Amino acid sequence: MPIVEMNAVDADRFHGEIVPAARPVVFRGLVAHWPAVAAARESDEALFAYLARFDRQEPVGTLIVPPEADGRFFYNEDLSGFNFQGGRARLSKSFDFLLANRQVERPATLAAQSIPANTHLPGFSAENVSPLLDAAIEPLLWLGNRVIVAAHQDPYENLACVVAGRRRFTLFPPEAVADLYVGPFEKTPGGPPISLVAFDDPDLEAHPRFAKALDVAQTVELMPGDALYIPYLWWHHVRSLEPVNLLTNYWWASEPAGRGQAMDAFLHAVLALRALPAHQRAAWKSIFDHYVFGDPDAATAHLPEHVHGMLGALSEEDARRIRQVLGRKLSG
Repeated sequence: MPIVEMNAVDADRFHGEIVPAARPVVFRGLVAHWPAVAAARESDEALFAYLARFDRQEPVGTLIVPPEADGRFFYNEDLSGFNFQGGRARLSKSFDFLLANRQVERPATLAAQSIPANTHLPGFSAENVSPLLDAAIEPLLWLGNRVIVAAHQDPYENLACVVAGRRRFTLFPPEAVADLYVGPFEKTPGGPPISLVAFDDPDLEAHPRFAKALDVAQTVELMPGDALYIPYLWWHHVRSLEPVNLLTNYWWASEPAGRGQAMDAFLHAVLALRALPAHQRAAWKSIFDHYVFGDPDAATAHLPEHVHGMLGALSEEDARRIRQVLGRKLSG
């Protein structure tokens, strides 16, 4: 199904309505005014000349996958390693590689990923400003040719803006996790666990539930200047469609200061709860549903405010003390 598209959205509406709704939204032409987009529309050479103005010539993380992988950054056959090689290289080397391989029918695939703009291209973010986000959120750049990024989820809100080329996004809600056949947590191609399904040619005998995931999939193709809001923990598969593609994205989270990260709590829950007998896991599920995932006010409505304790409004100092207690328990 297509993703909802909206126009004339300002920052107040974005943060007040769209983000809390937790549904993907496409913003056509949101960053069409960026100088980087204008340079990309002129030519690949013009784009790279524009980026070179800011480039500090420091190496960035760069991956190469051989031609036979057809752009898919993935595991080897037995999931013991990967089908690509990684290292660090200057952006100018990536520019040269992409320009030299534009006409190659089946080239090796290059991806220079998650490049902090303020660190490696200082001044880029000042000239290419997101109209929806605080300027303090640092943009990240993703450069490559026809790259295929497996479906994964990030513990952040995400605004993805296409600068050059075309990108096709396929999104799934968090509850589709059981139908995406997620790979290992400890050994991943790029950080988060990924779906093992080959989206171009899914093997429904090996992955029969993927058909159910496709029923809730949302797909969009973005052009230069377009943007996509990807909600927190939504799964997204990304395919770059041109010989030269550049994306700028912004990640931000709303985790309260001093309380730790949700992913850490998940990992601890896997460690402490997963091995319990089924009836004990069911009992803890009821506790979590009431105190963690249910209405927070309902859990304390019968208590005077002064005894809400850890279920109430915690100061940063209160949160720090609880984390210290947890730290001592986990280190025991």
